Amino acid sequence: MTIRKAEEKDIKAITAIWNEIVREGNAFPQDKELSEEDAYSFFSSQSFTAVADDEGTIVGLYILHPNNVGKCGHIANASYAVTAGMRNRHIGRALVEHSLIKAGELGFRILQYNAVVRTNTSARKLYESLGFVSLGIIPGGFRMDDGHYEDIVPYIHLL
Repeated sequence: MTIRKAEEKDIKAITAIWNEIVREGNAFPQDKELSEEDAYSFFSSQSFTAVADDEGTIVGLYILHPNNVGKCGHIANASYAVTAGMRNRHIGRALVEHSLIKAGELGFRILQYNAVVRTNTSARKLYESLGFVSLGIIPGGFRMDDGHYEDIVPYIHLL
């Protein structure tokens, strides 16, 4: 598996993976899937979009962009997605590790996750194993599809 910059030819595959996570409803804040047309604009607007390419099959991706503007523009934010059939194979770890390096290369000084759902224990365990620090808990910060609210945990990693 290689992690590389996403190309236009990857849009259909990464849109499908992105929308898979949106449909699962327990990690991304978006509540609407991306159309292929909107996806091209969305992924192209990121500071960096990467894909995990397993011998020509896209199995995961991440997006990296500023978390804020101006005097806080040195803080990056990222989102990760691995297709369901390829989870638990350390692809997510490879994507996070790659994003840490890429964020530094792009001049960011901090990588911050704003809204990791507290019950997403596999993601939280991964982030903590890579040196991310929890900033606390935001009670009821994430609305689940069934209407109940879960806590979110923001994380940071100094680059």
